[in-house]
Amino acid sequence: MLGEASMGVRSPRLEPRLFGAACVLAALFVLAGPVPARAQDKNPLAKDPNAAKLGEFEFRANCAFCHGLGARGGGRGPDLTRAQKKHGNSDADIFRTINEGVPGTAMPPNGATQQGVGMTEEEIWQVVSYIRSVQVKTPAQAMGNATRGKELFSGSAACASCHMIEGKGGRLGPDLTATGTARSVDYIVESVRNPSRRLAQGITEAMKEFSQEYETVNVVDERGQKFQGVVLNEDNFTLQMMDTREQVHLFEKGKLRSVDKSRESLMPKYDDKMLPEKDLQDIVAYLLSPGSSK
Repeated sequence: MLGEASMGVRSPRLEPRLFGAACVLAALFVLAGPVPARAQDKNPLAKDPNAAKLGEFEFRANCAFCHGLGARGGGRGPDLTRAQKKHGNSDADIFRTINEGVPGTAMPPNGATQQGVGMTEEEIWQVVSYIRSVQVKTPAQAMGNATRGKELFSGSAACASCHMIEGKGGRLGPDLTATGTARSVDYIVESVRNPSRRLAQGITEAMKEFSQEYETVNVVDERGQKFQGVVLNEDNFTLQMMDTREQVHLFEKGKLRSVDKSRESLMPKYDDKMLPEKDLQDIVAYLLSPGSSK
């Protein structure tokens, strides 16, 4: 085969100095690659008066779906107005949590879900500014007696019949172990007084705060036997549920006489007659107290 020189085609050549410089630049581009968002120790936009306003817009688009408007907590995301954050309190900690997510929880990495469009490094810092702007400097304290609240939780109020703390209690309702680090006093009170309000939102995305959706279901099987409980898992062909006695059942949908699902919580509304205000405040104090499970 004839080479390019034999065909009258001259190969371009670089001067040795230029050739060396080109190699160095190429190597730098290969080694550098894309630069990921990196958390600094302090928010570089902390003194920018407009950063919090821009951050609120980003928060509404990317975070409010789980953390609620105003960052006061939603069905799946904790209250971010609390001074103490479960995964770190510094600017860098909050940036990292937003950007990288929290493995093993419903908190996804930035831009990893269909909710929102993903944020740039500057936009994440704007969100950090917004969170700081709504953060309560001194967290609200419950006015009740935590010791008495623990007795009520496991005793006459019967909370432990459905709710678990540190592996002790029932399974029919959400585990309340981390309630004190994630929820505000107002959120807990509302959940007791009007437990169906959160379920009524009907959020059913795959990434959940809880392993269960706690959607109420009434089933009549092929023999006419009735079951009531909460949905655990469901697909096009099967339904798995836990009944009010905490027994788990798996049904083939095609064999059932009826399936009736509702966003009305199995938990009753605890009004003042069922649970006086003083008792409720004691239970809230117990849930918010350090080492409440002990």
